[in-house]
Amino acid sequence: GTLPDKGQSTGLPVSAFSVEKFLTHLIPTSIADAMAQNEILQIVIFAVFFSVAMGALPERSKQLLSLIDDIGHIMLKVTSYVMKFAPIAVWAAITATVAKNGLGVLWKLIVFMGGFYFSLFILWGILVVVGFVVIGPRYSHLLRLIREPLMIAFSTASSEAAYPKTLEGLNKFGASQRISSFVLPLGYSFNLDGTMMYCTFASIFIAQTYKVEMSLGTQLAMLATLMITSKGVAGVPRASLVVIASTLSQFNIPEAGLLMIMGIDTFLDMGRSATNVIGNTLATSVVAKWEGELGPEHALGPSDVVPPSMIPGEVPVMAGH
Repeated sequence: GTLPDKGQSTGLPVSAFSVEKFLTHLIPTSIADAMAQNEILQIVIFAVFFSVAMGALPERSKQLLSLIDDIGHIMLKVTSYVMKFAPIAVWAAITATVAKNGLGVLWKLIVFMGGFYFSLFILWGILVVVGFVVIGPRYSHLLRLIREPLMIAFSTASSEAAYPKTLEGLNKFGASQRISSFVLPLGYSFNLDGTMMYCTFASIFIAQTYKVEMSLGTQLAMLATLMITSKGVAGVPRASLVVIASTLSQFNIPEAGLLMIMGIDTFLDMGRSATNVIGNTLATSVVAKWEGELGPEHALGPSDVVPPSMIPGEVPVMAGH
C-alpha cells in the first residue's frame, strides 16, 4: 500500500530527549499531580521518601500505617470489580480500531505482527530458561501461579491491571512481601521487557519502510535512547507510541510512519503487556532468592497484601505500554 506522507502529523506530543529533562521529571511537582497524571516513576520515588520518613518516626506512624493498609485492601477490591468489566472494554476498543482502519490495514501489517510475536516468544523462552537456572525446578510453580495475571495482562493490554494478582502469585510462591512490594512496582518503571522490544521493533520497521539507512552505531544510540525514554510508561495509555515518535524525530526518521502501526497497536500491546508481567515476576523472585527471602509456598494471610504506597498508581483498565 501507499506510505503515509513524510510530513503528515501523528497528533502525538513530540519532544527531544535530554538527560536533564529526564532527571527533573523524576521528582514530582506535587504528589497529587503525579497521581492524577499516573506518573509511576514519580509515585515510586515519593513512596520511598514517605516510607523512609515513616520509618524514622515509628510511634507516630502506627495509625497512618494501619489506615494505609486498610486503603490497600479496599483499592484491591475496587480493582477486582473493575476487572470484571475489562473484557467488554477491550472488545469495544478492538472493534473501534478495526472499524476506523479497516481489515485491510491489519492484513498489510500481518508480517510485522508475526515477526514481533515470534521475537516475544524467543524472549519468553530466554526468561523461562533464566528462571530455571537461577530459581531451579520450583520456577515451574511460579509460572503456574501467574497464569491468571498473564491472561489479565494479555486480555486487557495492561500489565498494571494484572499487578494485584501478580503480587498475590509472588507472595504465594514464597517471595517475602518486603521484597515483592518494592521490586515489583520498581519493575513497572525500569523493567518493561515487552515495551522495550516493541519500541525498537517499531522504530526499525518504520526506518526500513522509508528506506532510511542506519549504521550500527546509530542503532545502538537509538537503543540507548529508548531504554531511558521508555521509563515510567506503564500506566500511560499508548505511551510507547509517544516514546517512539520522540525517538523517530531525534533520528530524522519520518514520524508519520507511526500512522501505519496505530491500527494494530492494541493487538501488539497485548503481547508486550504479558511479557512485562513475566519479566517483572522473574526479577522479583530472583531478587528474593539473592536476598535469602524466598521461602516455601504458602497460603496468603492479611500481611501479604501490599500497602497502597507501593501500588504503582491507580490501575487503569486500558493502559497501553
